[in-house]
Amino acid sequence: NVNPDGLNINHHCGSTHIEGLQVAVQQHNADLGIANDGDADRCLLVDEKGQVLDGDQIMLLCALKLKEEGKLKGDTIVGTVMSNIGFHKAAEELGMKTVSTAVGDRYVLEYMREHNLSIGGEQSGHVIFLDHNTTGDGMLTAVQVAALMKEKKKPLSELAGIMTKYPQVCLLLST
Repeated sequence: NVNPDGLNINHHCGSTHIEGLQVAVQQHNADLGIANDGDADRCLLVDEKGQVLDGDQIMLLCALKLKEEGKLKGDTIVGTVMSNIGFHKAAEELGMKTVSTAVGDRYVLEYMREHNLSIGGEQSGHVIFLDHNTTGDGMLTAVQVAALMKEKKKPLSELAGIMTKYPQVCLLLST
């Protein structure tokens, strides 16, 4: 957004409108596209093929790295009730546990603190690395994934292959 007025934050850009980034990543043969929201507490990524990685996929990649380093406390990732079933299945296959909280990064953080866990977040791209911060930090998330790509010497699309996303419909129900 080149003309911010205080009201048009994320207008046709950022993590809520990622389509332009998908095109740009492919046009420029980029390895990675990073989309933050207006206050940069969320991060979604675009791989070199133009495919979007959501918070579930990002958490899984980062948690696996922590596990490999012996830093994934409780071998557990905290997600929400909106996390994709593929997230839970992949974590289990990789020797990790998942816990689901109510939607909202405050609930994720609360659970992480109560149980002394390292990583949690939401499908929306809020990812909390509790050893570094008590809130989602989109830039930290992006740096963690970029470092993982460099360390593994693999494209993001290949790294993301550890999780299959299943079709999902989220409904708001009221009584």
